[in-house]
Amino acid sequence: MSDGLAGRWAAADQARRADRATLARALVEARDRTLRQFAAFESALGPGLRVPCTPDLNPPLWELGHVGWFADWWIARHAQRDRGTGADPDAPRSPARQAMRGLDADALYNSSTVAHDTRWHLALPDADAVRADLAAGLRDTLALLKQADETDEALYFFRLALFHEDMHAEAAVYMAQTLGIDPGDTPRALLPPPPAGSLVVPAGEVRLGHDGAGFAFDNELGAHTVRVDAFEIDARAVRWSQYLPWVEAGGIATPRHLRHTPLGWEQQRFGQWQALDLQAPACHLSADEARAWCHWAGRRLPTEAEWEHAARTLTGFFWGEVWEWTASAFAPYPGFAPHPYRDYSQPWFDGRPVLKGAGPGTAPRMRHPGYRNFFTAGRTDIHAGFRSVAP
Repeated sequence: MSDGLAGRWAAADQARRADRATLARALVEARDRTLRQFAAFESALGPGLRVPCTPDLNPPLWELGHVGWFADWWIARHAQRDRGTGADPDAPRSPARQAMRGLDADALYNSSTVAHDTRWHLALPDADAVRADLAAGLRDTLALLKQADETDEALYFFRLALFHEDMHAEAAVYMAQTLGIDPGDTPRALLPPPPAGSLVVPAGEVRLGHDGAGFAFDNELGAHTVRVDAFEIDARAVRWSQYLPWVEAGGIATPRHLRHTPLGWEQQRFGQWQALDLQAPACHLSADEARAWCHWAGRRLPTEAEWEHAARTLTGFFWGEVWEWTASAFAPYPGFAPHPYRDYSQPWFDGRPVLKGAGPGTAPRMRHPGYRNFFTAGRTDIHAGFRSVAP
């Protein structure tokens, strides 16, 4: 791997190996983003913060409390936090700070036990109380971080809490797009991509999975070698100019957030309709829509191994504009063992596809070629598109 290629995900590599001082700055930065986004929801939705009860949404007030609860659960309240992946997830916890006010924070915010649809019916603390809890929680986290050893195990849960908050911040961007409101940190456009075209990758062996120092999610562990045949892959994600002719030919219904007008195609972006940039990557597509276009075009989706091999070895492989559906099911790597946060990966090895890359709302420290995202194939609220491979 060349230095130029490694530079594309330098921020992610640094975050996975971050020391205490770097982690402290990142945790403060992530919390600032969380609070800015919540303020944007407050402004747009009013004090009630009501949103529809649908599978791709969560109540914003619940989301805010959950982010703070998660960090407390694994750090301030967890006596085995210094053991990292060797910690007992069921070890007794100290009481939550909300208990002093007669509230059971675990019964409110534990996503492993609080069913999705019940989150709309919980007696949650008000926004000011939740913000105060988050401020106190961050102070505790930073104080404990200052005392932690500079080892991967001792820093594991601090890194996990950081990445968890980054994921929820990206989910807030999806939710804002779904609701048609400005999330407060509208993703910036990336630099213009390289020219369109295909890249030829010779047959060879691909090393997948993490086996070195630093942080890794449990589904990334189990480094192993995969043999791939030679293949030809798009240098960048499929553009609207490539995708829409199939739609116009009757291939499928109008994609989400698009409409066709006498003046051409328009796209709804955070509540504002604007002319569609035909050279932008096709986005908010389901895996089924991606596969169907590939069939129409005489192409196919890449496997996870093909995608990651290209990302790690080809200088002309441009990624990071949208999450990209692959042909691979989300499955454990050899020797998989769940980390203490058992519900991160294991419940979702159910055949849903792997997505690779990153989207416009993804924090730079989450943009890593080895990261395995996973959503059900029908989801269109996420910033997901695809690239294709010649059969």
